[in-house]
Amino acid sequence: MQKRSLVPILYIFFLMLPIYWLVAMSFKTTNEILSGFSLFPQTFTLEAYKTIFTDPTWYWGYINSILYVSINTVISITVALPAAYAFSRYRFLGDKQLFFWLLTNRMAPAAVFALPFFQLYSAVGIFDTHLAVALAHCLFNIPLAVWILEGFMGGVPKELDETAFVDGYSFPRFFVSIFIPTIKAGVGVAAFFCFMFSWVELLLAKTLTAVAAKPIAATMTKTASSAGYELGLLAAAGTLTIIPGAIVIYFVRNYIAKGFAMGRV
Repeated sequence: MQKRSLVPILYIFFLMLPIYWLVAMSFKTTNEILSGFSLFPQTFTLEAYKTIFTDPTWYWGYINSILYVSINTVISITVALPAAYAFSRYRFLGDKQLFFWLLTNRMAPAAVFALPFFQLYSAVGIFDTHLAVALAHCLFNIPLAVWILEGFMGGVPKELDETAFVDGYSFPRFFVSIFIPTIKAGVGVAAFFCFMFSWVELLLAKTLTAVAAKPIAATMTKTASSAGYELGLLAAAGTLTIIPGAIVIYFVRNYIAKGFAMGRV
């Protein structure tokens, strides 16, 4: 029993070591980081966090990222729900080909779409807005959400739909009050993956913004100077970027477990 428990303990330690190292670096000065190896901060400092929470450039980077990520997640799930229902419940000409085409958008690298999006958004006047980044990420997140939700919806018997219609439910009422609560685990899983992709994506977010909607990942590049990188500040910013993802994981952890159990994630 002890040998069995040793393996997961070592695995968890291996996974948590880089995170601990990042957090520890955030409480050090750049000079201490560069001076040598140390497990704990020799000169404990909160200057890096003070800079982030008092400099508008820094804390607005976090606010901008949270805004466009939230907008993207809402749009992606809202669009993907009826689309996934159609793929799950109906058969039509080219349905499999269309479903595969959706997934190919998810397979394409973001760099392919950076320039077209930049020119399009500049032309219509939404460049450097939260909506611009949110819509760009929909190109990748909606196919992913449709694929995940279609799997969960396929596990719901069609008799549920028929029974609701016999009882006099209109389709919108049935879909919102009965069907969506039935697949809430799938909605949670899809929302989690949409949030995480949009949160960590940098290329489109940096290309489609300049000042007003600049994300934190792009702001972190300002730590470079002629003297090198401000490593303590960079580590503090990296530590804070982990927190939103950790919060989301905490609230959807049960749904993710169900998704893995159903074999769709």
